[in-house]
Amino acid sequence: MKAQKLKSGSTRYQVYAGKDENGKSKYVSFTHPIKEEAERLALEFKLHHKKISRDAAQMTVGEAMDRYIKTKDSVLSPTTIVGYKRIRDNCLQGIINIPLRKLNQEDIQQAINTMAKTKSPKYVRNAHGFLSAVLTTYHPQLLLRTTLPQRQPYEPKIPSENDIKRIIEATRETVIELPILLALWFGLRLSEVCGIEWSAINGNVLTIKQARVYADKDLIIKKTTKSKAGNRKLLLPPYMVNAIERQQKDHQFITPLTGRAIYKRFIRICKKEGLPHFTLHSLRHANASIMLALNIPDKYAMERGGGATNHTMKNVYQHTMSEQRIAVDNKINTYFENIISHEISHDEQN
Repeated sequence: MKAQKLKSGSTRYQVYAGKDENGKSKYVSFTHPIKEEAERLALEFKLHHKKISRDAAQMTVGEAMDRYIKTKDSVLSPTTIVGYKRIRDNCLQGIINIPLRKLNQEDIQQAINTMAKTKSPKYVRNAHGFLSAVLTTYHPQLLLRTTLPQRQPYEPKIPSENDIKRIIEATRETVIELPILLALWFGLRLSEVCGIEWSAINGNVLTIKQARVYADKDLIIKKTTKSKAGNRKLLLPPYMVNAIERQQKDHQFITPLTGRAIYKRFIRICKKEGLPHFTLHSLRHANASIMLALNIPDKYAMERGGGATNHTMKNVYQHTMSEQRIAVDNKINTYFENIISHEISHDEQN
């Protein structure tokens, strides 16, 4: 570990960090205006690196995965942890029992090639990402250069206006009518629909602030939505208010069914009606398409859907005028109310 005085006056220490896959030595630099602080940072890394290297020499890939999951259990989301455990138990089995010190890039590439034969490119990439995180922590000397399957463009099936009419009609007065309307009308994610408690409704205003999901068989209430922008307020039209009021109030949530139960019922209805295989997320896409067709400005569409990134919110969509937002809600509400009233009138005539 050598100290170097820089022209800026700072001190830099370089610490040996093993060799890469080509046998070339790697170094990590620590720079600080105060020499003692730079030295402290370098020593901490050196001690940590030695401990990790010593421990890693005794571990297999599977054992390293287990340790990584255990150390992250309290800081990562429960669904992420469950995903890691599934990868650990079902994927990359060709390298699970290989000691870290003997693992090489060829072993990893072969394991990825085998996995790619039966799994989607996205799932393979997720598994490799997990493996990369584990190796970065416990075997940083191994520099990954894995060739991964190409990403497949995501082309969701989006219901047409006629499909939307048929879906609304087929689910009317069923147990999944409200979840379907919430997904179509407001573009809510299924986990958001399932996470709506009665306390989230104040008159005709619905506050989206949490999600309800299941990790394996364990119920998880996420007190935050998928993104910061996911926390939002929505103006409920009379039809939606009535649909909510018809729900049984002996449950914590306005939709007592689990997401899986809603999805299964929806699939059965689509099949019975001769509709394509839509998912609940297809309805969210349909909502976005409707807002585009209605010329809803992007900032209002993103606010309603809760999909804005922090960058977009800070640099493009910084302010929303309440009067204009109400006009947007009314315009979209009118669209769906016209569909429903037309279907009801058609039924009455028959």
